[in-house]
Formats: sequence, C-alpha cells, structure tokens
Amino acid sequence: MAEAVGRRREVMVVLPGLMLAMVLAMLDNMIVGTAMPRIVGELGGLTHLSWVVTAYVLGTTVSTPIWGKIGDLYGRKNIFIISIVIFMIGSVLCGMAGSELFGGPEGGMAELIAFRAVQGLGAGGLMVNVMAIIGDLVPPRERGQYQGIMAGVMSLAMIAGPLVGGFITDHLDWRWAFYVNLPVGAVALVLLVMKLHLPKLHNKVRIDWAGAILLSVSITAMVLITTWGGNQYTWGSWQILSLAALAVVTLVAFIMVERKAVEPIMPLQLFGNRNFTLISIIGFLLGFAMFGAINFLPLFQQMVQGASATNSGLLLLPMMGAAMVVSLFVGKAITSTGKYKIYPIIGGVGMAVGMWLLSTMDVGTPSWLTGVYIAVLGLGMGFLMQTTMLIAQNSVEQKDLGVSSSAATFFRSIGGSFGVSLFGAIFNNHLLSELSGRFGAEAAEGLATTGARMDAATVAQMPAQMRTGLLESLATSISGVFWWAIAFAVVVPVLAAFVKEIPLRGAGPMDAAPEKAVTPAAG
Repeated sequence: MAEAVGRRREVMVVLPGLMLAMVLAMLDNMIVGTAMPRIVGELGGLTHLSWVVTAYVLGTTVSTPIWGKIGDLYGRKNIFIISIVIFMIGSVLCGMAGSELFGGPEGGMAELIAFRAVQGLGAGGLMVNVMAIIGDLVPPRERGQYQGIMAGVMSLAMIAGPLVGGFITDHLDWRWAFYVNLPVGAVALVLLVMKLHLPKLHNKVRIDWAGAILLSVSITAMVLITTWGGNQYTWGSWQILSLAALAVVTLVAFIMVERKAVEPIMPLQLFGNRNFTLISIIGFLLGFAMFGAINFLPLFQQMVQGASATNSGLLLLPMMGAAMVVSLFVGKAITSTGKYKIYPIIGGVGMAVGMWLLSTMDVGTPSWLTGVYIAVLGLGMGFLMQTTMLIAQNSVEQKDLGVSSSAATFFRSIGGSFGVSLFGAIFNNHLLSELSGRFGAEAAEGLATTGARMDAATVAQMPAQMRTGLLESLATSISGVFWWAIAFAVVVPVLAAFVKEIPLRGAGPMDAAPEKAVTPAAG
C-alpha cells in the first residue's frame, strides 16, 4: 500500500508537465486553423494553403513510430525533452515566416510550409511519449484512471483551441498562433526536467535506419494519396497511381528489412499477438470513422444552422463533455475491477448509434438536437479512446511499450487521413449531384465551391430559392457522409468482441499477468 501511495504521488507530481505537453499537441492545429485566413491575407499563396496542414501531418505521422522506438532503446525522458524542444523551435520559425528577418512576405508561405514540417516532427514525439511515460510509471491495472484524466484534458483542449485561435485572430498578430506554444512548452520543460525521473538506458544497439527511411517514404506516399486524391488529382491519375505504387513497394521492402533487423522500428512479431492486431485495426477504424466524419460537423453548424466559426467550436462541447465524463468513469472502473473488454464493445456500439443519429440531420434540425446527437457520439468515444491505448500497451512486454503506444497513435492517425479523404470525395460527389439536379450542371460547380469554402456571407446574399437549395443540398450531403461512416463504425464492436481479456499487470503479485500472456506469441 505504501508503495502504491508513493507511486501515485510521483505520478501526480509529473502529470502537469505531461498534460501541458499533450495540450501543445492538441491545441496547435485548431489554433492555426482559425488563424489561416489572416495568414493567407498577409503571406499570400492561397493555392498552397492545404500544404500548411499537410506538412504538419506528414511530419507528425512519419516521426511517430520512430520516436516510440528510440524511447524504448535509449530512455524516454531525454527523447521527450528533445521532441518538445524541436516543436518549440518549429513554432518560433513558423511565427517568423515571411518576416523581415527572412526577407519579407515574398516566399513567406513556402517558409511556413517548411517550418510546419519541422514543428510536426517534434509533435510526433509529444503524444507518444506522454502515453509511454504513463506506461513506465503506472502498472496497467492502475493506468485507466490516469488515462481518463488525459482524455479529459484532450477534450478540454479541443474545445479551447477554436476559442484561443479566434481571440488571437481578432485581437493579436497571427504570429501569436505559433508563439503561444512557447510559454506552455517552457513550463512543461521545467516541470519535466525537475520532476520526471526515469531509468537511464545505455543501449548499444544501432537504430534501424533502413526501416525508418522505408516506413517514412511509405507513410509519406499514403498521406499524399489521401491529401491529393479526389482533390488536386483524380484517383486514376498517374500521380496518385505512382504514389500508390511507391507506397506498396516501400511497404514490402520495409517488411523484408524488419524481419532481419536486430531492433526493428516496428517489430512485426507484435502483430502475432491477437489483441495488438485487433486494437491496431480498431484504432484505424476509429480514426477513419470519427475524424473523417466529424470533420464535417463545423460545416453543418456554420452553413446550415448559421453558427459563427467560434461558436461552432463551442457547439462541440456536448461531444467533448460526454467523452470526458465517460473516460473518467471507465478509467476508475478499470482500476477497480481490472476488467476492460466490455468497454470497447460498448464504445463501438455508441459510436455507430451516434453516426446514425447524425445521418438523420437536415435543414430543419435544431442546434440543441444536433448537440444531443453529438453527445451520443461522445459517449462512444469516451469508452474507446483511452481503452484502446491501454489494451495495446498491456498486450506487449514493457520493453516494447513505446512501440505499442506509437503504433496505436499511428494507426488512428492514418485512419483519420484516409477517412477525411474518402468522406471528402463522397461529400463532393454527393453535393455536385444534388446541386446538378436542382440548378443544372453548369451552376452546380460554382455553388459547390461556395459551400465547400464555408463562405456564409456570400450564401446569405443569395436569392432565397438558390440559398435554400444550396443549404438543403449541403445538409443532405453531410448527412450522407455520416451514413457512410456507420459502415465503418459497426465493425468496431464486432472486432472488440474478439479481444482476449488478459489480466492487467499490477503492482501486486495477484494482479500480475503471466509472462506468457503478454508476449507477442500469445494469442
């Protein structure tokens, strides 16, 4: 008991620093997204706007598995601090893009894109290391309650992001969208340097650079496919087909290299573990359905229901609040009972029901009812998000904790990228079809562009009949996206039913799982 109390005190001392690092990762994209119109107005380069996001996503996704493995090999504290420093350096450079120091606004957008990639490289290590450090400090049996707190912080950060971004955009220079990371990061660094104490590892094994490069190229190709496919290039274009071929070839080469590597970036034998494989697929589907579909909620709230950009962030409060409350409850329940299998099943069902409810929305759906629907979706998310990470970590040996954490984050991220791309293509095709049926093919494309850019002021000035037709078409198309998301969401509880409930490793001998139950060979 005294050991458990001492460990709990140690974790609570470190937790504020870990949470601040997580806030850095969660807030950045939301704040920057709100400030983008102001940034484009000063730097120009509207045609390259998507690359500001793509560069960050690429940096994050490519570096995530590498950060996890390096932490396993050389110790997590110093690696975590390095990732925060890189993120802060990237933030400073982003804030200085297009300044007189770099020659003025001309070329500022290209600078911002390059610096966002640097920032993304650091961001890849933030979330992974937070999860892995909690795994180092806390046995799985007690981990649920801390991961519930983390889910709550994530929910609050997702709500605060648009509000902070809106304030900066309205009252400060857009550069503060990046500079705001510096005081938060500095406090996190001080707390972690002073309070975080982890064993130092002196591993002489070389890093699997060949595997890291091949995986990075494959991931880059996949992210570019999801970013460009159906938007900048058609799905059957030579550019997309070439990227697909590159992704497949480098992935096959990566698998061959990993089979022979002494310390592979992503040990393939982990996929021989049934729980690890199932949770990886569930994470992919979770990201696919959740991020892919939720991406369209602000569009519905702003265009169809008339909410402002800032208020549309507040309107997501029911979803985040529900997810936070459920995550805290599930965390405590797992700690007290040691049981976890039922929660991803319930979460998958809740997510599918939430998607179905959202698919019933139309132009007459009031904001309060949309709030109820997204609260149901939030309940499902609360049962799933941290539980999947816990199961992934409990399915491997302690030495592979970083790899399991990065894999869980990686598959969810890749799923989200594919989801946004696929659902975006579905939305665009549906919207063009709806508008063509109402106004004819010639007018449909211009109206679709207006709606997709969320230009509410332009829509408000349209003739009543045209405005009504556009809003009804938007509502129908967005509802169709949620309908398609159901097909992916319903697979989650089916897969979760096959998860084997391995006893969570705990502090005491009665809680410890047999070694054979958590090795990669176990099934």
